[in-house]
Amino acid sequence: MGKAETFVEKLSSILEDYKIISHDESLAIQKAFKDSEKEQFDDFLLEEGLVDEADLLRALSEYYQVPSFDVVGYFFNHNLLIKFPKGFLLREAIIPVEIDENMLSVVASEPDKLGLESAIREYVSYDIVFMVGLRRDICDSVKEFYSQSPSEVVQDSDLIEERRLESEAERMEDEGEPVVKTED
Repeated sequence: MGKAETFVEKLSSILEDYKIISHDESLAIQKAFKDSEKEQFDDFLLEEGLVDEADLLRALSEYYQVPSFDVVGYFFNHNLLIKFPKGFLLREAIIPVEIDENMLSVVASEPDKLGLESAIREYVSYDIVFMVGLRRDICDSVKEFYSQSPSEVVQDSDLIEERRLESEAERMEDEGEPVVKTED
């Protein structure tokens, strides 16, 4: 039995336990999913109208043993999101939410995905705390964030360049090199 089947069976069982679906409905849903062309069970459940988002988030929270987080309508921290490439966020179906001291909260569609935490650490050095969210909502939020107007993108690249220069100046000071500061 593969991981996908185990996930489908376990999530179906959780939905049964919460009395969202009956045992007979669970078996029928599992069979229908196997016969469908959908790759993601959570998308299948939502698109077929078999469960609502709140119930699915609650079941996913139980499955992954992490809190759930509904990303729809959340105002994401611009400076935090630009630390990650759009393609990475979409491929991994994650979105960073906030930094609290040295802890980065990340919403992921598969918080237990092998290698996910180390992949995130390639972009930031925070301790990672996972929450679970719906893949389609996470990806929609990432796409919405990165579909900014051109003037916003120019401001972002200016901000990134400014941070790069500040970092370089800090590094030079730490290494005892003279730093020449100019006024804009």
